[in-house]
Amino acid sequence: MNQILCSSGAFLGKENNNDYTLLKEYAKRLNCDGIELMIGRSWYPKMDDMIETVRSYKLNIPSVHANKALGEYLCGMTATYENGQFNYYIMTEAEEQELFEKGTELFCMNLKAAKELGAAKMVLHLWNGIPSDARIDNNLRRFGEWKALSDAAGIDLLVENVICNQKDPLYNMNLVAAAYEDVGFVYDTKMAEFHDQTMKLFEEPNISLVRDGKIRHLHINDYGGGVKDWGNMKILPIGSGHVDFDTFFKKFFAYGYNGDFTVESTATDKEGNVDFDMLNGCFDRIREYLKNSEAEL
Repeated sequence: MNQILCSSGAFLGKENNNDYTLLKEYAKRLNCDGIELMIGRSWYPKMDDMIETVRSYKLNIPSVHANKALGEYLCGMTATYENGQFNYYIMTEAEEQELFEKGTELFCMNLKAAKELGAAKMVLHLWNGIPSDARIDNNLRRFGEWKALSDAAGIDLLVENVICNQKDPLYNMNLVAAAYEDVGFVYDTKMAEFHDQTMKLFEEPNISLVRDGKIRHLHINDYGGGVKDWGNMKILPIGSGHVDFDTFFKKFFAYGYNGDFTVESTATDKEGNVDFDMLNGCFDRIREYLKNSEAEL
């Protein structure tokens, strides 16, 4: 059965010090089925306390979103972006291994949080940040080790179609699917729209990702910028951008999707105030799409 989740990243951020104790009261004001917990970088030194504290709230947390920066530990390089140009530093073999081992240590902390909080899924940015997909072969190869750790823990590790600065998300997703037959994905409508790929998902060869049930979770967010508009990255609520959700849902539901949905739309202002009405409106819109899809069956 479909569950509609709210990402903690929608209402926890630098404006409120990414304070996970706010979950206790904020969750009560969200008219959704559960939380997708976004792991903050600042939580690493206090991960055990975070797990114990959040677990005491008895929230439904079907999904954990691993810290976004993890993919940067897989590529074996560092990069900067200055004056409109990417500058890359390729590491030595020893440096690469040291970086990967550090990343694996952090990955295991994320995985522990997912398992102990009762999540069945963990979202991963397999490529991320300025290094992005510049050395995607490295990311692909090392991903297998993290996937094996997740499989052993009983957690479905899902690769998200995050933005790229070399190829594009669907190209990379197809590479991952070819390398790992049983891999699953999260499809984010905002990330897709950034690359003008929302509807390209339903074209060959990408449609196999939907047809074969590879996409097992949806992030439903809107986008108002242009193609690869790096200066316009805000995550918008449904209906505030130009994603064609009517067509997207109609096409997607035709393949019998029964997975979950997560809303990530930025809901905090500069003072840390949260727009709960906006978030609840997003949940209602998704319920309406679900209702319409059931009526058409």
